Amino acid sequence: MSRASLARRFTALVGQPPMTYLRERRLALAADLLRDPEPTLAVVADRVGFAGAFALSAAFKRQHGVSPSEFRLRETGTRHGA
Repeated sequence: MSRASLARRFTALVGQPPMTYLRERRLALAADLLRDPEPTLAVVADRVGFAGAFALSAAFKRQHGVSPSEFRLRETGTRHGA
């Protein structure tokens, strides 16, 4: 099966293109991990497959409207290292 055929089938079944689905799943997992005040943003980025903390931070803010640190503060009431 070609990539284009796979992408069309995936989109028909799931309702969104494969890369959109993957990005949203990775960001949802990152949000779950950020509810724990211990791991650094770099550790969270590594665990969910982003190239680094900056890449995760930019994608996270686009998706959630707040930075990962703001999200963590809202969810846990703490900043990492505080």
